[in-house]
Amino acid sequence: MPRLTSSNRHVSVRSRGEHRPVPVSRFDRRLNKILDHATEVFCHKGYEGASMRDLSRASGMSLAGLYHYFRSKERLLYLIQKHTFSRIVEELKARLDGVIDPEQRLRIFVLNHLEYFMSNQSGLKVLAHEDEALKNGFSSEIAAIKREYYRICLGLMDDLRRKRRLKFNSRTAVMSLFGMINWIYTWYNPRADGGAQELADQMTDIILHGVSGDSSCGADTPVGARTKRRAAGRRKILARGISRG
Repeated sequence: MPRLTSSNRHVSVRSRGEHRPVPVSRFDRRLNKILDHATEVFCHKGYEGASMRDLSRASGMSLAGLYHYFRSKERLLYLIQKHTFSRIVEELKARLDGVIDPEQRLRIFVLNHLEYFMSNQSGLKVLAHEDEALKNGFSSEIAAIKREYYRICLGLMDDLRRKRRLKFNSRTAVMSLFGMINWIYTWYNPRADGGAQELADQMTDIILHGVSGDSSCGADTPVGARTKRRAAGRRKILARGISRG
């Protein structure tokens, strides 16, 4: 998933394998550059430890100008969260469009999430650590976007459960999945863990085989063969998660 910065002329939106360029205004490019700088400040200093003067210096905007456009650092945090979650949801919907198979749809969800956050690890840290920092009405809008994202994932898990006639708690499976994909910034090493596609495949395999059981994936089937090839990789991820827990 592409990162929108001041150098981007367009945002690429994928739908059914195609890329449609969406024009980005000069204001949007400037705004996203400021949000990028604010994200880095919040990441390194924490929301409470960061000041508007810190944000001003990092963004290159005067302190008066920053207050004029954003009024407070809370509004900047709100915009960071809103832009991040809205972009992830929009991209996810485009990629799910036309895909029917429930397992493939779940794999798309995981890949979409990991692709974004692997290229925006500072943003992921800010979202995870400053989850409850927003007050004064800002939190309700962000919570609504988060609920939509959660409901999409819950729907994907429910579809998989019904169509495969499996028995598991969809909420537990979804929250377990979020626990895996939301904390990768604490341990992810591209040299050891591979790229987004490889890691998404392994994480989704862990979820799928945990809820369906390996007995349904014989070694003579494509899924079973893939399971066998990736077993070592899955054990490595689980061991790393346990050691860091």
